[in-house]
Amino acid sequence: MGIEWPGLFMQNKLLKNILATVTYYDILDYPMTSFEIWKYLTPHDIKRGAFGSGDETALGDIIKELESAELREKLDEFRGFYFLKGRKNLVRQRIEKNKISEKKFKTIKRAVWWLRFVPYVKMIAITGRMAMKNADKKSDLDLLIVLENGRIFTGRVLVTLLVHVLGIRRYENKIKNRICLNYFMADENLKSGLDELFFSSDNSQALHLFASSEYSFIYPVFGRDLFQKFQKANEWVKSYKINYRQDEVFGLKTIKDSNVSAIIRKMGEFILGFGFVEKKLKKWQMARIMSDSRTHQSGSFVTANDKELIFFPKPQGLEIEEKYLEKLKHSG
Repeated sequence: MGIEWPGLFMQNKLLKNILATVTYYDILDYPMTSFEIWKYLTPHDIKRGAFGSGDETALGDIIKELESAELREKLDEFRGFYFLKGRKNLVRQRIEKNKISEKKFKTIKRAVWWLRFVPYVKMIAITGRMAMKNADKKSDLDLLIVLENGRIFTGRVLVTLLVHVLGIRRYENKIKNRICLNYFMADENLKSGLDELFFSSDNSQALHLFASSEYSFIYPVFGRDLFQKFQKANEWVKSYKINYRQDEVFGLKTIKDSNVSAIIRKMGEFILGFGFVEKKLKKWQMARIMSDSRTHQSGSFVTANDKELIFFPKPQGLEIEEKYLEKLKHSG
């Protein structure tokens, strides 16, 4: 009997992790395939520091556990998707949202095709619900844009101007199918400063799950080589998504650089290469950011410096955390 205890313990731990994973993504109305449960496996006991080096799990173990009597009491399966009991409707919703997201991607592809000509643009990636292919008809389009170090304020102005000229920038009440420019990074600072928001002592451990989930879904549309460096710089995600891996193969959605776009970018960078341009634009933007009431409203997270420009007036992490912990308590 003593020999059987370790295996039984691990089996129960995996069961709890699977249930925690399905429960977490249920908050996002996101039923999961067995592969997705494996890829985004979530720790059930985040108070202990989440996953350790000995928690690696094979896909086969996930599939086997999903057939166990214990999980069948908690989960249902339909058309290859797993979800909490009574949530079968999520499968139809996810299939529909996948179709909606594919249509919305055409707008992103059009924007990125032009943005690759913009000076200082090094990488563009999809974030949020669009990265999950879980957008609804009214959703905006969240992008992470990496710019050349030392030119982040100039790059932001140029990107914003182009997206506005294209008629697809989100602002005021113009949201549906509009690009939200709320996250810029410098290419020498690929490790996110979001840890100030999600990993500070003032916030719950459950917010780590939100941050790691966001990062594990980010999908590159331009600059895939830099994206691989971005993934490597953010390997902290593995503490909460044990099967987080650096992507080596990218799909047809990735837009490649061309000789023409590279030359035009370089020409623009030469013309705008004077240091005073960045200084002037930084001073102007910082004044606008600091005078914006959303910067100082309760619960907002806004950071602006030479390494990152992040604008989250209403972060979703705390709300998702509360719903997740409540639902996990009832499902467990």
